[in-house]
Amino acid sequence: MAALDYFSFGHPLSFIRTFFAMRARRRMFDLFMDWAHPSSEDVVLDLGVTPDESLPESNFFERHYPYPARLIAASIEDASNLARAFPGVTFRQIEPGPLPFPDKAFRYLFCSAVVEHVGTREDQRRFLAELSRVSEAFFVTTPNRWFPVEFHTILPLIHWLPQRLHQRLLRLLGLGRWADTQMLNLLSGSELTGLFPAGAEVVLKRIRLAGMTSNLVVMGRS
Repeated sequence: MAALDYFSFGHPLSFIRTFFAMRARRRMFDLFMDWAHPSSEDVVLDLGVTPDESLPESNFFERHYPYPARLIAASIEDASNLARAFPGVTFRQIEPGPLPFPDKAFRYLFCSAVVEHVGTREDQRRFLAELSRVSEAFFVTTPNRWFPVEFHTILPLIHWLPQRLHQRLLRLLGLGRWADTQMLNLLSGSELTGLFPAGAEVVLKRIRLAGMTSNLVVMGRS
């Protein structure tokens, strides 16, 4: 089945993105495991999985999580193929908006590279509030806006411009789909931490590449 193209499928430099994505996701997965120490009894939600099976970085969490029988994978896409690809994992397709889960339904919630795709800052604030509502503890990652290369478009530096100018340049370059705020709205570390509910306890961690922060990680408790 076709996945929404968050990966720039077919880009001639996509192999470079995959190389660095694999390294970053390995570090983030290890960080999650060291922080959470999940047991075989903990119910975990991975929010934002993809039906893509062509890229090694896709659904990295499902590939390595040791307790698949307690793992719920959810997405707005139809990723029901994951139940076959990762036996024991339960897939749940959801709609955009409020999450269809009761308060504190999950011991841990893992959400990698999703918040930059949910819309405006207010949309992102509501999204993170929902993550906090349905979990006892959450682990959220997103690319760092201030890393020199923007890995969705695989373009350098222009994403440092004010958003409207960045979006205008993307349209001129024929990359109009990435010029939609609903598709891509990058965050800095302070912007990300500032969007969580006031009562949440959050800690910001940084994943580095060549000495620079490539990815942001927030570990928090509701």
